[in-house]
Amino acid sequence: MPRKLSHLCFLIPALSIATLVCGASPAVEGSREASTTVVIDAGHGGFDHGGIPGQRIPEKEMTLDVAQRLKGLLAASGYRIVMTRDSDVFVPLPTRVAIANSYQNGIFVCIHFNSATRIGADGIETYFYSRNSLPLASAVHYFVAGGAPSPNRGVRRRGYYVLRKTTIPAVLVECGFLTNPNEGQYALSPSYRQKLAEEIAAGVRGRFSVTSTLSSTRVATGESIPLQSYTDQTNVGSSGRTRSKHSNKRSSRTKSSKKKKSSESTGSEASATPKVRES
Repeated sequence: MPRKLSHLCFLIPALSIATLVCGASPAVEGSREASTTVVIDAGHGGFDHGGIPGQRIPEKEMTLDVAQRLKGLLAASGYRIVMTRDSDVFVPLPTRVAIANSYQNGIFVCIHFNSATRIGADGIETYFYSRNSLPLASAVHYFVAGGAPSPNRGVRRRGYYVLRKTTIPAVLVECGFLTNPNEGQYALSPSYRQKLAEEIAAGVRGRFSVTSTLSSTRVATGESIPLQSYTDQTNVGSSGRTRSKHSNKRSSRTKSSKKKKSSESTGSEASATPKVRES
């Protein structure tokens, strides 16, 4: 091998390593999404198990598994991936937000499962807050709700901490109710968690394809994805009719709520998660 060509062969891998260290992601042909950093946030962790008292399936384990699967899928597509947690540890909400906001070209995907005292509660729902997050929420919800054997509970706008405080497009997807017998069984299946990760990944890849044109059928990423209508719940926390964990966290009228309030002060993920919205 000629000397100059030999040097070139060593230079190319070195440049690739430097690209990764500097934070740029490898380009994917014909895809403007490939330069994006995706911050994946697995809900809960550590002492924060998620869900409601007595819940059989620990939410923190399900969210982490889906997040890790999503990480592999998006990394294979050329995205740069940042995990707020990659193991069973507790990460305060301000830290999760700070991680997301440190990537100006990034998007933030927060993964959760739902829970309710009424075991019949079921379905998929996706949350966003800022207007620039609606296309991402529409695309993610379009694929997850379309690919899951669960009811579509819709897209909702609500000011949860991890959505309100992020400066980049951010969504929180609720992948079903772990307290529902059927959806709980789905979540326990590795193949179903893989399916959820694949649908979320499709939503991330397809967010630039969201249009206001309505469509009654699911289409592949790269084609037209309809902009989802949404329910604005930004003031729901102040409603006396709402019996959610989120609103109960804010109440100081009972001993139990005082205990919950102490966990909120430490940045408990539960204070940002729309659990038990059954009224």
